Amino acid sequence: MARLSSPTLYALIGLPAPGKTSRARELEARTGALRLSPDEWMLPLFGEADLEDRRDVLEGRLIWLTRRALTGGCDVIVDFGLWARDERLALLWLARSLGARYEPVYVAAGLAELHQRHARRREAAESPLAVSAEDLEGFAELFEVPEDEELALSEAPSAPRDVLSWEEWIANRWPSAMD
Repeated sequence: MARLSSPTLYALIGLPAPGKTSRARELEARTGALRLSPDEWMLPLFGEADLEDRRDVLEGRLIWLTRRALTGGCDVIVDFGLWARDERLALLWLARSLGARYEPVYVAAGLAELHQRHARRREAAESPLAVSAEDLEGFAELFEVPEDEELALSEAPSAPRDVLSWEEWIANRWPSAMD
């Protein structure tokens, strides 16, 4: 049966523990989209949940897979967190360059709630994804909260000045994303 509409790239945005993966799973169940979450790949592949150098490589390959899936007409959910505005704009550009729709999904929670969620994760001692209060504070400082204007964009603006294109930006940020 032929697909009647363009595929969609859903981009999950937010700090650790506001409920991004729960929202991604809901989207997966509702849409049948391919859900890609590095958190679910790190431990089985590398034995640790957070090896920054390997996470970047893994994210790149998941973006490579995203490109393949969108090209084949499959909806994709990217559950990375996407803390930086340029990461989100790069994925907007990627989706549009492949004829796909882009739907950002910002999952926000206050810092106090995030601290509580991580405290519960640490107490349960079953989640390798719990972070310390100090790390969470640092993450919150690094996170670029998406503005309504950004979330409403249907096309990516020009690539940052230090690169010629969004494709080059993606290749620099996630080298394993390219063929």
